[in-house]
Amino acid sequence: MGIILGLIIGGLAGWIAGNIMRGGSFGILGNIVVGVVGGLLGSVIFKLLGLASTGIIGSLVVSVVGAVVLLWIVSKVKSKA
Repeated sequence: MGIILGLIIGGLAGWIAGNIMRGGSFGILGNIVVGVVGGLLGSVIFKLLGLASTGIIGSLVVSVVGAVVLLWIVSKVKSKA
């Protein structure tokens, strides 16, 4: 996957996850960061569960799942601090 396509998917995944978790987005750069890190986390989660994804839609699903988990973890850490 090209870098540009990865950034686009990351931005879209971050935006979707932001809307799912707290009803808003984080700006373009924030969405990209959340989506890319979420994609990494999502790929680890899917690999541990024995699931696989292919194509652009599969990458988007994995990134959104990972980004939602990432935002959930961040919200739990922030609430304890």
